[in-house]
Amino acid sequence: MQLTYPFPDPPPLATTLEVAGGVRWLRMPLPFALNHINLWLIADGDQWSAVDAGLATTATKDAWSDLLPSFRLNRLIVTHFHPDHLGLATWLEEETGAPLLISQSEYQCALLVHTQAPGYSVAATLELFRRHGLDEAKLQSIEVRGNAYRLGVPEIPRSFSRLRDGMAINIGGNDWRVIAGFGHSPEHCSLYAESIGVLISGDMLLPRISTNVPVAAVMPDGDPLADFLDSIEKLRELPADTLVLPAHGTPFRGIAARVNALQAHHRERCENLLRACATPRTAAELVPVLFDRAIDDAHQCFFAMGEAIAHLNYLEHRRRVGRSEENGIIRFVTH
Repeated sequence: MQLTYPFPDPPPLATTLEVAGGVRWLRMPLPFALNHINLWLIADGDQWSAVDAGLATTATKDAWSDLLPSFRLNRLIVTHFHPDHLGLATWLEEETGAPLLISQSEYQCALLVHTQAPGYSVAATLELFRRHGLDEAKLQSIEVRGNAYRLGVPEIPRSFSRLRDGMAINIGGNDWRVIAGFGHSPEHCSLYAESIGVLISGDMLLPRISTNVPVAAVMPDGDPLADFLDSIEKLRELPADTLVLPAHGTPFRGIAARVNALQAHHRERCENLLRACATPRTAAELVPVLFDRAIDDAHQCFFAMGEAIAHLNYLEHRRRVGRSEENGIIRFVTH
């Protein structure tokens, strides 16, 4: 089954669009190149459950303020800890009383990044990127940006209910099964309702772009790309006509085709890196091999470096490249 897009036009800001029985789509703005996030409302009697909160910005608050009189929230389910998903969770809880549901790893990671714990701090990330060859000017731009996470998530709810892989949440008479995914974040939770054929995929499965898969400073030799590829392979088991509701882009059908395309995309990236590593190269030198656009600002550089290291770690774990270190700088070369 090829990809199809049954709802090509997103709803305007502060409005919603029904995409399945009792499921409504709302879109919130983001001040980045990726300029939007999709949030979802699921009817639960005379109340609603929200999936993801949006970034903590005035525009998102204003849009929620317009919507909340018509959508009384009874719970907030957050797929993962990233700012565009968790950002307004505390504010929504204060406004509506809706408690937070999130996986334990995502909640704890949010706290660790928010408080700049060792291994999760800007300083730790700068050291990781420095060892992988990033130049001082770009390192300084990331340092000057500071703890950007705290800007997008000014507060974190003091308590949460834990989501676990395989558990079911009954919302409006339908069981929504939690599907944990890895690689993009520690314990991302997608939601699948078999009874209505809908998957809220969060960032694990996007229709036109590949999810960012980064190495984190706290686990510099990790293999998140393998975790991500394993996770999306499991989504292939869902029925072919499942309606996928992604966090970015438009709803689509054709899970297997999208998984195939993502797998091919990452294979191609790895092959390009192998050719480029005929002579020893740093991750920073290899960023242009992975991205066919200029990576200029600190925000894009942060994601690009994490993803470059992830692909090189993936190849190293499979003994396709080796690494050397000289004067504190890591380089990779094809075996």
